[in-house]
Amino acid sequence: MSEDRISRLYPHVQESLLPRAWSSKDRWQFIKLSRGNLRVHYNGQGKNHKDAASVRATHPIPAACGIYYFEVKIISKGKNGYMGIGLADAKVNMNRLPGWENNSYGYHGDDGNSFCSSGNGKKYGPTFTTGDVIGCCVNMIDNSVFYTKNGMNLGTAFQNVPQNLYPTVGLQSPGEIADANFGDRPFMFDIEGYMLEWRTKLREQIDTHVPSRPQDSELDLTLKKLVFSYLIHHGYCGAAESFAKTTSLYFFEDIPSIQNRQAVQRLVMQGLISEAVAQVQQLYPNLLSEKPELLFKLQIRNFIEMIATLGGASQTHPYSIARLMNGKEQDEDKMDVDHKSDDTSESTDQQPNRRALEQLLLFGRDLASQNIQNEELKKQLKDAFSLLAYRDPRQSQMGYLMEPGQREQLCADLNSAMLESHGLPRQPPLELAISQTKNCVVKMLESGMGSGAYTGLEKQVKCSLKPQQ
Repeated sequence: MSEDRISRLYPHVQESLLPRAWSSKDRWQFIKLSRGNLRVHYNGQGKNHKDAASVRATHPIPAACGIYYFEVKIISKGKNGYMGIGLADAKVNMNRLPGWENNSYGYHGDDGNSFCSSGNGKKYGPTFTTGDVIGCCVNMIDNSVFYTKNGMNLGTAFQNVPQNLYPTVGLQSPGEIADANFGDRPFMFDIEGYMLEWRTKLREQIDTHVPSRPQDSELDLTLKKLVFSYLIHHGYCGAAESFAKTTSLYFFEDIPSIQNRQAVQRLVMQGLISEAVAQVQQLYPNLLSEKPELLFKLQIRNFIEMIATLGGASQTHPYSIARLMNGKEQDEDKMDVDHKSDDTSESTDQQPNRRALEQLLLFGRDLASQNIQNEELKKQLKDAFSLLAYRDPRQSQMGYLMEPGQREQLCADLNSAMLESHGLPRQPPLELAISQTKNCVVKMLESGMGSGAYTGLEKQVKCSLKPQQ
């Protein structure tokens, strides 16, 4: 469940790059860690500020989080409650409480002050003690930080904070103990609600920059053409005809041609690869001879579909593909006469499977004999061949190859090739525009723009643009 929560909070960041615990190496000598490096104990004498000790998290906060939040529960305030919770960059001295050094920020429990790269604090919030839960939120959209106490937002503590800061906690008096929650458990503060507020705010900002679209304007016509070309590309004939009538747009491909492409794609999605290849060769005689790698992909898929058919049929018998390949046609445990009679019947029933297996192996040998230089295609063929090694291919680690969803990309590639043969684009302009937008968001995240985490296209466009299945 914690992994689901983390991926929901920070969908654009690999979990391995997130702060998930305190660092056993990046800490002062008076700090002791326990409970999976989430509990911090103070083991120093605590006589003065020179005895302060802090620890950084294992990783800095990635800007691609957009908004990052963690909480610290005070298990014991110890002797004096000299505890600081905050952030620090990689160079900050851990012999100081958070906020006292340059590029360090902290909220301290003994006086409720906030400290921003200075030993002089400013009045910020209430003090905190044993049992309190203090949260720290880093907003990388507006570069601000706020804290929470027991689930209540205390308001902005810092502004214009830099990136690449580490969650940090500091202790200074004997007996102080604190537990961190980096998202493995539910937070006291409703951070998801706060994230939703910012997602809504950014969407509203985007909407204010969307130009008006008067009827029959150049922009309006362009948008209609984008939608129309998408419908034609994916073979939605009925929808395209209706759209053409309401927009007065003209088909740039004959309807029979669209229906032909649609019929071929339907065969591929049904797993009838041989039939699809035959229809392509009839409708587009030179297409596959001019695109040998596409033909080889179709043949690999056909090989997998043959295994799927054979494997499915074999489930009605105590024989797997592997047993057939080894010629094990009878159950060795059946020794009496009656069972031998049953085995004879099963062996007879098994003959269609046997012939199918022989065809499968002949087809596989033909594939293996082809001189293919493309390394990716070689790997695909090797993966397909590996299915033969399992007693039940569908339940094997390579079983995903037999799932219907694996046909989708091949279907899209074949559709693009058929369009190209008519001098039409491989990809509709609408999908190109979407792809470009997604790439822009990726660049935003890579350049440290936290707003990229909440401006993904999926958040703006409610419909899902997928090829016909």
